[in-house]
Amino acid sequence: MNPIEHSPGLVVNIATPDLKLSDFRLIAFDMDSTLINIECVDEIADAVGRKAEVAAITEAAMRGEITDFKDSLRRRVALLKGVSVASMDEVYRERLKLNPGTAELVRACKDAGLKVLLVSGGFTFFADRVKELLDIDYMRANVLEIENGMLTGRLVDQPWGDICDGEEKRRMLIQTCGQLGINPLQAIAMGDGANDLPMMGAAGLSVAYHAKPKVREQAMVAINAGGLDRLLELMK
Repeated sequence: MNPIEHSPGLVVNIATPDLKLSDFRLIAFDMDSTLINIECVDEIADAVGRKAEVAAITEAAMRGEITDFKDSLRRRVALLKGVSVASMDEVYRERLKLNPGTAELVRACKDAGLKVLLVSGGFTFFADRVKELLDIDYMRANVLEIENGMLTGRLVDQPWGDICDGEEKRRMLIQTCGQLGINPLQAIAMGDGANDLPMMGAAGLSVAYHAKPKVREQAMVAINAGGLDRLLELMK
């Protein structure tokens, strides 16, 4: 079907006669620019005067113009060398905000019996705090290496692999569904960048939030104006 503007800024690319939250068991969220208002890596880079350089790589990666997300992330993290943990704390305190409707949507999902998963190509330094703030059930993100209170410009390998890229997001979604004993079609996946497309493709309902053009086109639902809780306008 052709995309239908359900109401201003809410585009539906599929026939959704009777979508109900209770038909789903899991909702998976990207973090940067989806649950929260910033790209953390860009804001950390500001502390060493490299925001423009890092943000240009982030934008190209999110638009899908850089296909190797792992390489693009390593390049950006290398530019963060020398940033202090104190500077990162400042980014969290002064710049990081939940996007409009985030808390409302997460609460509505939990009330409907869904588990919540945060999967981020960003960093546990922020994702751990967002997880706690929103009482999120599962999380996967990247670990920045810190020595003597400073970033080394490297990431720490984890038991599941080195970097949470698009393929890892998809794997984590499927693995979490397996843990819950559900079909991935009982999952909702929400994101804004090209690295969210693999998990969005595996889920039963994919939602683009203020997303890059490529992601808006491929998602079943696109929220182009307003908060995350606009998804609830479609769900009984």
